[in-house]
Amino acid sequence: MSIFDGLPISREKSYLKEELSKVDESWAAARFDSLPHVVHILTSKDREGEVQILKEQSEVIEEVVDEVVHAYHGGFNKAIQNYSQILRLFSESAESIKTLKVDLSEGKKLLGAHNKQLHQFWYRSVTLRHIIALLEQIEGIAKVPARIEKLIAEKQFYAAVQLHVQSTLMLEREGLQSVGALQDIRSELTKLRGTIFYKVFEELHAHLYNKGEYSSVVVSINENDDAIPTSTAGTFSLNHSHTHSRRTRSMKVDNDLVTNGAADGFRRPGSIDGGSSISGYIEDGMTDFNDDADGHTPTMKANNGDTGSRDVKVRSRQIPIWLSDSTPDEFVEAMRKSDAPVFVKYLRTMVECLCVLGKVAAAGAMICQRLRPTVHEIITTKIKAQAERAAGKKSGLGHTSLSTSSGLRYLKGRVEGHHLPQQKRLNGVSTTGALSATSPVSHMMSPSGAAQFAARELLDSILDTVVQIFENHVIVGELLELKSSQQVNLNTPKALAGEISWNHDSDASHDTGGYSIGFSLTVIQSECQQLICEILRATPEAASADASVQTARLAGKTSPSNEKSDGSDDGLVFTFRFTDATVSISNQGTDLLRQGWKKGASVHQEGYGSGTVLPEQGIYLAASLYRPVHKFTDKVASMLPQKVSQISNDGLLSFVENFVKDHFLPTLFVDYRKSVQQAISSPAAFRPRASAAASYTPSVEKGRPVLQGLLAIDFLAKEVHGWAQAMPKFSGGLISYVKTFLERAYERCRTSYMEAVLEKQSYMLIGRHDIERLLRLEPASACLPNSADYFGETYGYDTESSDIENQLSDILLNLRPIKQENLIHDDNKLILLASLSDSLEYVADSIERLGQLSSTSDDHLEENGMPKSHDGSLRGLASFAEEYRRLAIDCLKVLRIEMMLETISHMQEMANRSYMDDQDAEEPDDFVISLTSQISRRDEEMAPYVADVKRNYIFGGICSIAANLSLKVLAGMKSIDLFGVQQICRNSIALEQALAAIPSIDSEVVQMKLDHVRTYYELLNMPFEALLAFISEHETLFAAAEYGNLLKVQVPGREIPDDAMDRMAEIIPL
Repeated sequence: MSIFDGLPISREKSYLKEELSKVDESWAAARFDSLPHVVHILTSKDREGEVQILKEQSEVIEEVVDEVVHAYHGGFNKAIQNYSQILRLFSESAESIKTLKVDLSEGKKLLGAHNKQLHQFWYRSVTLRHIIALLEQIEGIAKVPARIEKLIAEKQFYAAVQLHVQSTLMLEREGLQSVGALQDIRSELTKLRGTIFYKVFEELHAHLYNKGEYSSVVVSINENDDAIPTSTAGTFSLNHSHTHSRRTRSMKVDNDLVTNGAADGFRRPGSIDGGSSISGYIEDGMTDFNDDADGHTPTMKANNGDTGSRDVKVRSRQIPIWLSDSTPDEFVEAMRKSDAPVFVKYLRTMVECLCVLGKVAAAGAMICQRLRPTVHEIITTKIKAQAERAAGKKSGLGHTSLSTSSGLRYLKGRVEGHHLPQQKRLNGVSTTGALSATSPVSHMMSPSGAAQFAARELLDSILDTVVQIFENHVIVGELLELKSSQQVNLNTPKALAGEISWNHDSDASHDTGGYSIGFSLTVIQSECQQLICEILRATPEAASADASVQTARLAGKTSPSNEKSDGSDDGLVFTFRFTDATVSISNQGTDLLRQGWKKGASVHQEGYGSGTVLPEQGIYLAASLYRPVHKFTDKVASMLPQKVSQISNDGLLSFVENFVKDHFLPTLFVDYRKSVQQAISSPAAFRPRASAAASYTPSVEKGRPVLQGLLAIDFLAKEVHGWAQAMPKFSGGLISYVKTFLERAYERCRTSYMEAVLEKQSYMLIGRHDIERLLRLEPASACLPNSADYFGETYGYDTESSDIENQLSDILLNLRPIKQENLIHDDNKLILLASLSDSLEYVADSIERLGQLSSTSDDHLEENGMPKSHDGSLRGLASFAEEYRRLAIDCLKVLRIEMMLETISHMQEMANRSYMDDQDAEEPDDFVISLTSQISRRDEEMAPYVADVKRNYIFGGICSIAANLSLKVLAGMKSIDLFGVQQICRNSIALEQALAAIPSIDSEVVQMKLDHVRTYYELLNMPFEALLAFISEHETLFAAAEYGNLLKVQVPGREIPDDAMDRMAEIIPL
């Protein structure tokens, strides 16, 4: 940028800018050196030309200067004129100052002569102003009672308290104490102090129990209606950081809430009304409560300050409506800046009013007195409301005028209608009634019954309400304790300072009239315990002595030995009842507290009416109450401040746990042990049920004929397991009950099994190690319950499986002759074994599911911090499942061996029969007919009781043993003719047809094995040479000994050479 830019050159002479740009800037340097330019001209070849250039540049610059002068000429003239005017004004001012100095000197001389007279006038004016101010104050104070009453009517309590305190301070000022006309005002203010106190207390009491306009429940409903997102769980704490409760986690309370707002005096009382002002002051005795007595500053903390602010609706920092008429001070400013919920702000305002009035102890005493009857009333009212809602639902019109009994009938019908259809009908009769009859409790009282659901729902609802109430007590209790520790109230007469005397060990509770967080927790838990006792129909002595000692220590009372009710010797006392506070009131305090105590002093503690909403009541409802109480205890623990967190808050939980341990579990064990004994000792318990179905169904609901005794045991085990799931802490003991019941049922099943197989050959054979090994190696054994991976598959027939079957057949055939008395002839016993096997497997599967359910529940409980059952109990259930399956397998093995022995018993008649017939018979042999009819009959009878794959296992060994027996019988025959061969073939065909009729048996395998028999016997019809040719082509089709037997038997019309055996030995080694 050139130094000549910005010069005021007109557009007509814009060429001057171009000329100026040609001028070297060195000519405009601050320290111009002409020597280089002179030397340049002198040394230049064209000196005249250089000089001419300089002249032209000089002319351009002069012309530019003319333009600049022309442009700024007017401004220069105006500036000169302004400077001339300034100079003139300075000259005139100097003259005026000289004249003023002379006048001031003369005035000073005149005032010095009248100094004493002026001082007297000034003092008189000050006195008059003070009198006028006092008159204005008296006029304003005279209007104070009416203004206070108006503020009370408008629920501007803090403004009324401010006005009262300011007026009281004003009346105590010097100069007004002796004014007789103000005595009536003083009297009215004294009465208004009591009025304000009771109004504030009633408002605080209503909001303590969520009945006020700004209560948390009301605010939550309004916020839900306005679609305001609800805040997460939190708690309100004055001087600690702790786990926080449901409704206050989101609030972020600044430290100024207490630090700046806890003063009892007012630094700037301000104005009482709009027309007059009071220049009040703080008395010397009034202290500022910004600091504790030890110099520490109390603070207010809230959890998740930043996180909660993201989850809660941002509130505008405006003065709450109940403080709109209040004089601005530290407390009002703290309320304006606070982000706490509305109900917390309102509770704090009421406590602040009580503190300013000096009524903290009196308010605490009245809260203590009303606590129990109020909680009792709330619980009763909630139960009545629930009963009316149930009655209204039945009518479908929502009317609440119906009786509670009709609501109860509706609840019973609704829940029964929900549970009954879950059990399908069996043989036209619902199994629910039969199974429920085995249970010691009614269907409604069962773990999933209507009564349990109703009790859990009722207690959940009531405990949620109680938790909200206790949260308010935590807030108010902390505030009252803080205020009582800081308060030095000179406005309260000294005679009233000790009018409340509570029998409590804590100094803080003395300052709060006996009220504390621990006291409120004790009383609330006591009322909840009485409700639980009513639900359980338990006597007040249902709590253990340990819980009593714990509660007595909490309440600071006498030793538990003096607290036993009715002098009982069993060590069981009512846990919380004795903790009602004993009040000692002086004569001076009687009038003060009469109004508040009359409301709750003579309340008769009656029942809660829980029977109107519960279908049934009784000890078994303890299961449904455990989890709500456990959840209640966790919530209460999260609310307790850190300084009082050592207080035992599990009194209610201890009561329930002691009740369960000392009363519920023994009763349950005795009742269910009796039911188990009745179920397994009934004559019909192990009698196979008649089934209308022709085939097996795997579902009990659809007709699976599980034995009635085992079905009842399974039902009882599931029910006891349901109790265990409801009470995780005691699940280990309850599962041990299940194992005891299963063990007794197993013993009964073992007895029935032994009654069916005792002294029978099949039972003794499955105990032999060689047979047991072969049965385990058989491919068919894959269908047994311990081979679940192969369950239901179709198995092929290979050489290895044929060898195993042949070994087993050889062992069984060596037992011939089979005697009939060693076999099970009673088909009912066989059906019992089949049904018992299936029923045992059903129970084993059920036991395994219970174990898996327990394991899953334990994982869930561990995530939620609840106690879980012992792993040893689960392992015990698994071992019982194995025992039941092992016995089920033994039943199937006995049936398989029994059918094989039955086949041998019939087929061994072949050895005694002569097959030299004169003519062809049209029917199979009688023993074959008897065997096939028996197979068909037993298959038909067993079909409804065992699965098809199990029927295949039971009847699958018949074909193999019959084929092997048919082949081996030939070795004992001396002769056989053509008709005999045909008869044996006819027998095999009949047996094949009978076995093929069983749907579960593979007909191709049956046909292959029996075709093998027919092929063998048809070889007898071949000439010797043709037989040799067949053997040479099929060396492995039959064994060498079996080929040899073909030559040993005599067949009419067939010639066998003498060297036949030698020639056969050349083909196959004999």
